Amino acid sequence: MSEERRNEIRGHTGYKKIIDTCRQAQWDGLEWVWIDTCCIDKKSSSELSEAINSMYKWYANAKLCYAYLHDTVGDSRRLFWKDPREPTTVSKWFSRGWTLQELIAPKVVHFFDQKWEWIGDRAELAHTLSQITRIPEDILKSRMDFEHPSVAQIMSWAADRTTTREEDRAYSLLGLLGVHMPMLYGEGKNAFRRLQLEIIRTSNDQSIFAWGLTRKFGWSSSILADDPSCFRGCDKAPVLGTLDPAYPFSWIDRGCKGSP
Repeated sequence: MSEERRNEIRGHTGYKKIIDTCRQAQWDGLEWVWIDTCCIDKKSSSELSEAINSMYKWYANAKLCYAYLHDTVGDSRRLFWKDPREPTTVSKWFSRGWTLQELIAPKVVHFFDQKWEWIGDRAELAHTLSQITRIPEDILKSRMDFEHPSVAQIMSWAADRTTTREEDRAYSLLGLLGVHMPMLYGEGKNAFRRLQLEIIRTSNDQSIFAWGLTRKFGWSSSILADDPSCFRGCDKAPVLGTLDPAYPFSWIDRGCKGSP
């Protein structure tokens, strides 16, 4: 690689983020750092599928996770935490699908602004983060170690989050919902349908059907939701039905079947 090309790469925002992340990790006494933008070979479908299915576990096992808010700095940083309901002050980090698991899975999350100045950690900012994300403070303080929310509640946290690729709205929820499935980019909204079917196969929580209770208009030809936005308003939905595996329900060609 030519020196000119190297200098061009060094000028990229992403390159600086990697260098600053490594610098912060070194300051925190860490020997290794993992960054999703450069540590996954996205040209390899098998490696990408393994990474997506394992990412939640990787975050959960990490000593700490850095949340870099590239669009928050100086006075706007302080305003951001004072009035989280004002949309102009909320970082885009909170609107991305993939960052949901980054927020919940790790033991510790440190927030930094654009200049890599300390904002705070997830536990001490739990109240404000809860206002922004609708995630209960208890979960933000202790993850899902002691309290496991319903399927509908987890879906509701992703209702207003977006991803570059449509399929990732489903794939980014795999770890949070405790399921695994292969990646099929190009399938579009069918990815979210497959996610729901996999949840039905492995869980007896019937809150997965609660999205219909919050639907204010229109109709659907399926008992399954089209995307996470259908669960907006389910942030307080409890686990519905029994979790006893002796009383399961399953998906059949004509719909859902329950066992007495």
